[in-house]
Amino acid sequence: MNYSFDFQSISFAPLWEGLMVTLELTAAANIIGIVGGFLLALLIMSPIAVIRLPAMLFVEFFRCTPAIVQIVWFFYCVPMLFNVFLGSMTMGILALGFNLMAFNAEAYRASIQAVFREQIDAGIALGLNPFQRILYIVLPTAFRASIPVLLTNGIGIFQQSALVAIVAVQDLMYQGKTLATETYRPIETFTVVALIYFAVSFPVTQIVGYLERRRQLLMS
Repeated sequence: MNYSFDFQSISFAPLWEGLMVTLELTAAANIIGIVGGFLLALLIMSPIAVIRLPAMLFVEFFRCTPAIVQIVWFFYCVPMLFNVFLGSMTMGILALGFNLMAFNAEAYRASIQAVFREQIDAGIALGLNPFQRILYIVLPTAFRASIPVLLTNGIGIFQQSALVAIVAVQDLMYQGKTLATETYRPIETFTVVALIYFAVSFPVTQIVGYLERRRQLLMS
């Protein structure tokens, strides 16, 4: 291969701007996913079918369709069907947030089912109403147990956020594509972009591994 690498021609300013947009997308989507995922898990576990079934359908739809299709659907179909016109950034956040909600809901559901009945009974004995039992007993216990999965799902959304580049959100991937076109240096540009994604993702994966090992030691 007769190719001369030139990483000095890569401008990091637009990539930095794109990374900030990517982190904003990830943070907003994780807020939706963490909060909405718990509420969705409660709906899935409802004994009332008219509440449970739509929630289950929501989860299965977002788990069983590609994220790129969901992003494109939000960007093009929501304005046409509901006459709602939002910015591409907002659409990207909603698509990624709803996707994360579906996966987090399953993590929460497993954790909620693992809450000891004795804890619930103690809450009843203390006179807590159902909402208070959920807020003070179920939520903290389920959240702590779900942290490794929530972090894994969150870093997955960080990586999947690159897909919003196809709807002109100026994230890291979008800026990388633009820079590669302008400099005619796709190898160097996308190598740097990949390294940036890795630099952000790798520490989180190590934290997840540590939490998993610590949890197993506590349970053994």
